[in-house]
Amino acid sequence: MADSAWIPSIAPAVSTQTSASRHTVLVRVTHWITTLCFFALLVTGIEILISHPRFYWGEVGNALTPSLFDIPIPASRGAVKTGYSFVLPDQNGWSRSLHFQAGWLMVFTGFLYVVSGLYAGHFRKTLLPAKSDLSRRVLWREIGNHLRFKPPSAAEAWSYNILQRLTYLLVIFVLFPLIIWTGLAMSPAFTSAFPAAVNVFGGQQSARTIHFFVTLFLVLFLLVHILMVCLAGFKSRMRAMITGRVDALKEQS
Repeated sequence: MADSAWIPSIAPAVSTQTSASRHTVLVRVTHWITTLCFFALLVTGIEILISHPRFYWGEVGNALTPSLFDIPIPASRGAVKTGYSFVLPDQNGWSRSLHFQAGWLMVFTGFLYVVSGLYAGHFRKTLLPAKSDLSRRVLWREIGNHLRFKPPSAAEAWSYNILQRLTYLLVIFVLFPLIIWTGLAMSPAFTSAFPAAVNVFGGQQSARTIHFFVTLFLVLFLLVHILMVCLAGFKSRMRAMITGRVDALKEQS
């Protein structure tokens, strides 16, 4: 009888789930401090806006001068005529104080994040887009994926796509510095010490108007950011930003 043929043993690939690092401690801490500060600034900013929901351009603007545009909401001050027959409770005192404190905490946090990111090469490695990614084909593809609310690929758990990179760079290095600068340009103490900072915007009222529109862009960014986190997997993305780790699938033979 012939010897039985040798049959190789084929062990099926077994997928095991391991956990790997995604975000450093500094990135996670500064992310959540900035998040809390931003919400505090948003709530208090709304309260400050209610006290005078009119915007101007130039140096001077008050209830007796023509406005550039109005927000159609009731005010919390009777001297500001909004067309409503009532005024809202005035919360201007505590809101300005908290707005100031949260703003300086966010400035310090952002400064720490930027300095650390530049020193450690975080922006160059994580956010600076490759030249090939800036092609029109890649950009339109990513825009189309976002407009179709297409969930990101598994590889994007470890890196950012080109739209994310450009958006984060815009927020970190343009919108946040601009909203801080325009905020300081409305401070009497700052403008008296550095009048040129106000003149860049054409006056305190111009700075206030720009401050308002930058806030709208940041709120829009926040809403899109939350939406994309939900599409990508809210639980896994939140775990990555809290613990710094994401699950990775590896095959064992």
